[in-house]
Amino acid sequence: MPKSQIYLVSAPDRRAGAKRCFSFIGQKDYTGKQVYVKPNFNTADPAPGSTHNDTLEELLSFVSGASPKKLILGERSGPAAAADVFRQRGIPELCAKYGAELLNLEELPADGWVRFERGDLHWQGGYEIPRALSESDVVVATCCLKTHGFGGVYSNSLKLAVGITPKDFMKLHTPDIRFKIAELNLAYTPDFVLSDAVEVFTDGGPMDGTRNRAGLMTIGSDRVALDAVGVAILKMLGSNSDIMNTPIWEQEQIARAVELGLGASSPDEIELVTDDEESEAVAEKVRAVLRA
Repeated sequence: MPKSQIYLVSAPDRRAGAKRCFSFIGQKDYTGKQVYVKPNFNTADPAPGSTHNDTLEELLSFVSGASPKKLILGERSGPAAAADVFRQRGIPELCAKYGAELLNLEELPADGWVRFERGDLHWQGGYEIPRALSESDVVVATCCLKTHGFGGVYSNSLKLAVGITPKDFMKLHTPDIRFKIAELNLAYTPDFVLSDAVEVFTDGGPMDGTRNRAGLMTIGSDRVALDAVGVAILKMLGSNSDIMNTPIWEQEQIARAVELGLGASSPDEIELVTDDEESEAVAEKVRAVLRA
């Protein structure tokens, strides 16, 4: 079986790092397709509290250059109001620059949502996702690597899916919250996810926490592999007890995602790819943590 490739780059500068990540996945052709972009804007707090504008602009530039029929940036916030977050971060102007429709999920009418259901989920009666997301031909996303103090333990590509549900739809302090996070990812399959680990939270989060500069960015299409690599990075940096004392593949978000067939199930199924000696030195350390 082919391994899930995750490209890792040493990136003190987000713009340069994102460009290198996009070089790895290669030029895309989205001609005639509707593309949905999912960022991380719980609040307007600076990265990694929310997506950095440099990262988002490079993503929008890359996607718009692939000639999509329609480009949508859809997001909701919490606890802050999305409209305030967008305004404070200058997101309407950024979307306009790249011809993207800004979709505030907090303002969607009832018929703007569709229900996703499966009988084997922890979600009784299923959950709702934006109609625009379900009708998009392509989904791309960007997340911020960090610890999460409200039940997720950590946040990266899998946790990003919480923002596709209606505001206040899920309760974060429940025993099955991490299983539910994984299950949300059944609703869509991203073409790729760009993870910003230039600066991370090694404790606290998601809005603010203990900052540590990892100086890294990763990209890939396998969300389980991306999260496993992300948790390995947090372990390398030295994080809280929930990260340090739990094996990567026993993190409940990851374990449930593996059960659902959403991605790699072991370090043997992940191939870390780099393009320079500095990045390769970091990647070798990440491989060791993944295997530990």
